[in-house]
Amino acid sequence: MPPKTDDQAQTIGFLLIPGFALMSYASAIEPLRAANLFAAKSLYRWVHISHKDQVVSSSGGATVPCTARVGDDLHLDLLLVCAGGNPATFNHRPTLAWLRRLAQRGLRIGGVSGGPFILARAGLMAGYRMTIHWEHAPAFAEEFPDLLLTRARYVIDRNRVTCAGGVAPLDMMHALIAEKHGSELATRTSDWFLHTEIHPGGGPQRASLADRYRINRRDLIAALELMQNNLGDPLDRTSVAKSIGLSTRQLDRLFARHLNKSFADHYRTIRIEAAGELLRHSALTITEIAIACGFANASHFSTAFKAETGASPSATRP
Repeated sequence: MPPKTDDQAQTIGFLLIPGFALMSYASAIEPLRAANLFAAKSLYRWVHISHKDQVVSSSGGATVPCTARVGDDLHLDLLLVCAGGNPATFNHRPTLAWLRRLAQRGLRIGGVSGGPFILARAGLMAGYRMTIHWEHAPAFAEEFPDLLLTRARYVIDRNRVTCAGGVAPLDMMHALIAEKHGSELATRTSDWFLHTEIHPGGGPQRASLADRYRINRRDLIAALELMQNNLGDPLDRTSVAKSIGLSTRQLDRLFARHLNKSFADHYRTIRIEAAGELLRHSALTITEIAIACGFANASHFSTAFKAETGASPSATRP
């Protein structure tokens, strides 16, 4: 027997941008279905929205049919923009204008994975705390340096909801279900997906440096943090050593012993990796990326990038 309808049900709109991240989308919509199941009534309804085609393909090729289009007069309680791939290239003016109109009406609007990029492009995130998937964060920070970007799993700030994607929407939907219907239903819903460890919104998106590099030296971790936080204007070896209370010789030994690289070689690798993310996920020019990652010019950057990766910057762009 289907669940009975509740006239107080919330309607959630999912604006699916071609190439949207399927995992992120599923992690956002499936808790709504489960909440309805456990409540034995329709606490939530949802509608899929497209800006162009009636059927939208995800990054993995799975397709979702959409029954609504951008510009339709929809009665929503929340709109979630789901995007993946390279959201920096999305600049569909009618969609951005529609989002602005909905925001002016006071609708709660959110973005999942790359979706927050589109909200920022529409001018909806000024004065709001927000997050975005770590893969898109460097390109986002370059384009919107004045916005209040955090590296959180999700952020709920008044009538804006942003989520880094992946499985983090499970945490965000737990919070939204609890907000409306209480923690008991939210916990039962999370348990349904074996999601027994609920992460706070401000939790980290990525494994710690200690886990990623399999190191436990606090001084080396501190050095790596300094390096990652200073890509555009790289710190010299002496400054980093002094900041963590070591001599340059001690610093050199740390890198050689634990990372099998010199300080300079590892710093260059970090900057090349950051540049690669910008090449794949931003609309910045190669010259702008070179400067953002601490290279003197495009030529210097291209030489270093090809030596590190075996491919030219232009060949790396999608």
